[in-house]
Amino acid sequence: MNKTSILQCRQLTKRYTQGKLDVEVLKGVNLSIGIGERVAIMGASGSGKSTLLHLLGGLEKPTAGEVILDGVNLSKVSAVKLARLRNSSLGFIYQSHHLLGEFTVLENVAMPLLIADISVAEARVRAIELLQRVGLGHRIEHKPGELSGGERQRAAVARALINKPGVVLADEPTGNLDSKTADQVYQLMLELNQELNVSLVVVTHDHELAAKMGKVLHMEDGLILQSISELRAVEYSL
Repeated sequence: MNKTSILQCRQLTKRYTQGKLDVEVLKGVNLSIGIGERVAIMGASGSGKSTLLHLLGGLEKPTAGEVILDGVNLSKVSAVKLARLRNSSLGFIYQSHHLLGEFTVLENVAMPLLIADISVAEARVRAIELLQRVGLGHRIEHKPGELSGGERQRAAVARALINKPGVVLADEPTGNLDSKTADQVYQLMLELNQELNVSLVVVTHDHELAAKMGKVLHMEDGLILQSISELRAVEYSL
């Protein structure tokens, strides 16, 4: 593995079969994410973007190929070690915030630390510090249902970053937000990317928001064809 990379996949293939149904969603994807790099993945619905993100996050197993996170091949570790690795090295942000409604914002954000056996006192201090950083210091005892959509996504960003992961994987993280709130959440993610040197891999349909990332990749029919920046360079040379 390249020492400057935090996450790689090699010849990643995913096929779903059920009875006579046989669908190849990924067809041998190769990708390398650098430490602190910001990458957007774009493409039409059904192109394989979300499936790729799930495999990179160890949420599903590939049919063939491998995913290597911080030097560890995800296919060669036990379920227990994989769960620990996901909790410590990966952060996840979804279109729907996935906060637990029965817990406060503070409890939701602190949860990954508690799963990692951090003491309640330390988890509370670290969660409060990060919530203050994302502008939710006044909302720590509120429950998700009492927050606006933008506040819930900022809480989700805080939860994804609380364990100081090497990589954050985000699937349409601003898809349910209005354009102004979406831009605020993206700016927050970019600021934290620079401050914490965490890599960002973001699936999005929004060209304007994707343009703020360091690299934009285009997926089509289960493959990453080319980076959009490379495609533009070809267009300009014609």
